[in-house]
Amino acid sequence: MDEDCESRGAEPQVSALPPKMAGAMRGLTKVVSYNQDFVNVNSRRVPQSTSVERMTNEELMMMMSSGAWMGDTDAQVVSEGDGEIMADGHYAQEFSEAIATRKLVIIMVGLPARGKTHIAKQLQRYLNWIGFCTEIFNVGNYRRENVGAYQTADFFDASNSENVTVRIDLAKQCLDDMLTWLLSSDANVAIYDATNATRQRREWIIEPLDRHGLRYMFLESVCTDPKLVEQNVVKTKLFSPDYVGVNPEEAVADFMQRIRMYELVYETIDAENTEKVPYIKTINTGKQIIVNCIRGYIPGKLVSYLLNAHIMSRDIYLSRHGESEWNVTGQLGGDPALTARGRRYSRVLAEFVRTEFLEQGKPMPLVWTSQLRRTRQTVELIPTMHTCWRALNEINAGVCEGMTYETVAQQMPDIAAQRKADKLRFRYPQGESYVDVIHRLEPVILELERQRGSVLIVAHNAVIRSIYAYFMSLSRESCTTVEIPLHTIIKLSPQPYGCEATRYELDVDGEETA
Repeated sequence: MDEDCESRGAEPQVSALPPKMAGAMRGLTKVVSYNQDFVNVNSRRVPQSTSVERMTNEELMMMMSSGAWMGDTDAQVVSEGDGEIMADGHYAQEFSEAIATRKLVIIMVGLPARGKTHIAKQLQRYLNWIGFCTEIFNVGNYRRENVGAYQTADFFDASNSENVTVRIDLAKQCLDDMLTWLLSSDANVAIYDATNATRQRREWIIEPLDRHGLRYMFLESVCTDPKLVEQNVVKTKLFSPDYVGVNPEEAVADFMQRIRMYELVYETIDAENTEKVPYIKTINTGKQIIVNCIRGYIPGKLVSYLLNAHIMSRDIYLSRHGESEWNVTGQLGGDPALTARGRRYSRVLAEFVRTEFLEQGKPMPLVWTSQLRRTRQTVELIPTMHTCWRALNEINAGVCEGMTYETVAQQMPDIAAQRKADKLRFRYPQGESYVDVIHRLEPVILELERQRGSVLIVAHNAVIRSIYAYFMSLSRESCTTVEIPLHTIIKLSPQPYGCEATRYELDVDGEETA
């Protein structure tokens, strides 16, 4: 069965979200008032009470770029992105530029082993997942491709004019490719990933950005804790393509010498005129964050994200609920109980958690479920804290709930055809699309990013697919086809250069019935 969608019946109480989580979905731009009863968005009429902050990013950008609000509106719009108030009926073009068409460059700054590339990958993954086309342009990759991956620390000596020329040429190639990509029609955000260690280098980068009318911001990662630097160096030695096949001790020694080369010339972002320079500075893996002159929708989303994200290792376990009665019949939605086979999975899952954590002396994970009883029944034997999230409920099939896919195809062939044509964006009548699910999962993702310990999530097919796709940096289109079998645990282990996934297929048919 492809998805098992939930009904909207009576649901148990869910714990209140922390204040930080409650505000995570609010953008920096919102509609204060307007006098039309309805506006048209993507061929549907949106009531006056609808605000921008309650729409998906796709609908927001479509509304702004299509000029849906042009006309005899009496609007008052607060756009913190531009820092001004527009109160007439001709604001749609300016609003569109501030939100939808203003492209952004994020310029990374920091010494080696400060987690810049890891942060850049986190931001790329997050922005792509919420609908903003984002790409990383890493100067180090250009060096590896053109002059070879392994270069000793001498290559980074600022007093070696020959090597400095080579490095500037590589930085320019990367910058030119970034501009070419960003100025294409579908691009939203580019991340220029390098040390960018001096004020002169940073001014050199922003000159062509100003010329093309592109917005930019700096993101500096600072680490003053020697233990954190040492940990990051070890991770770099183990995972960096610069040291493949190199003796570990030699790699660490060379990398520390590379850091010292950069420290001789490094100028922190404070060297600029901070009254005008937009930047975010994260210190010691997010223990302190400094925000300066940050305005606009996307930069505001990044601030919310960085307040939660970190680079510490932890494991996330994903599982669908045990087999339910409607898994057997193939029906969509409802709130069915587990079958006998599903009950066996709950026992096997509890034994897996005991072996994985208690027997190894590790703290028990937090357990998160949806509000549907099949997920709660699946975890009821696990002796740890359980939290029910409404956001983890399965995709709402609307008028199709209670039907099988075969029945939908017979009785609603147009609906079945639309779903087959674009499964990601198809929205069930009076229900949801995968895009809707992705956006309501944003508070869950932010809380997962905040967690330092292990978390076990037991939810539903579309939800687990979306979370898995996020951490594995898969495209949103591909998340609709990821295989997530019943009675399988997926262990995600975020790493500096990606995320490892390990699958455990638990045997429920071989377990004796109690």
